[in-house]
Amino acid sequence: MKQLNDSDIANMIGEDFRPDDVATKKSVRKSLHLSTRIPQPELPAPEHITIDFHQHTEEEAWHMLAHIAESGTRSATVITGASGILKQKFQQWATDSIISPRIVSFKPLNNGSFAVKFHRK
Repeated sequence: MKQLNDSDIANMIGEDFRPDDVATKKSVRKSLHLSTRIPQPELPAPEHITIDFHQHTEEEAWHMLAHIAESGTRSATVITGASGILKQKFQQWATDSIISPRIVSFKPLNNGSFAVKFHRK
């Protein structure tokens, strides 16, 4: 992103600008809220993450899994619970959904969780 120079600031605030006035420069920069307008760099995705579907709806669990699949995370432990719809739904999503191409493999770790490997972005 371009750094503001003296002429940029002068154009924004008019003829009252004196380039050597540090207080004016700081005041203009603060009033423009530049810190909120500069996009922050995206943090890299973690190599491994654990997600727990307990206390989540089917829709929330789907969004959690889809977000992880698209984030660039390499692997995950997905806790579905030993019984219930989310265990069945997870297996369905992993084999036959729009995110299944992002999933390299998944295998049960125990009766209620899965180890999942994802393709890199």
